[in-house]
Amino acid sequence: MPTATAEHEPQAATFTPRILVFTTNTISDPGVDLAGSSHFHYSPGVNVISVPCTSGIRPAWILHAFDSGFDGVFVATDGEECAYLHDCAKRSNALVQRAQQVLKERGMDPGRIRVAAICSVCAEPFTRHMTTFSAALAAMGRAKAD
Repeated sequence: MPTATAEHEPQAATFTPRILVFTTNTISDPGVDLAGSSHFHYSPGVNVISVPCTSGIRPAWILHAFDSGFDGVFVATDGEECAYLHDCAKRSNALVQRAQQVLKERGMDPGRIRVAAICSVCAEPFTRHMTTFSAALAAMGRAKAD
């Protein structure tokens, strides 16, 4: 029986969405590192950038990720555990909402941007987020930034 080649497989079978993840140095980044050191499996299309505080991320950075070929952006906030700002979660959610609005204005699905609190021991929740987000992005297909 002949075997299928990549040339004859449907795109969905070979498409691995590129996801940019913003993490924080002190809280969410250790959780992401723990997922890796625990050998939890999630998409190889995940790329991580660590920042001091997610409330300092600019919507333009998120949009630049799409212009650079990423299919989704995930903001891993510290939630209420932020060492810098008492209202970090509120600020982070607001900046994600602004970026989602601009994405919608560009004719793209705002669901390509997600945010969730990830703590320093949240390896399993992070892995679940990446698995479900990757599957959702794969169903949407490649992002087409203007």
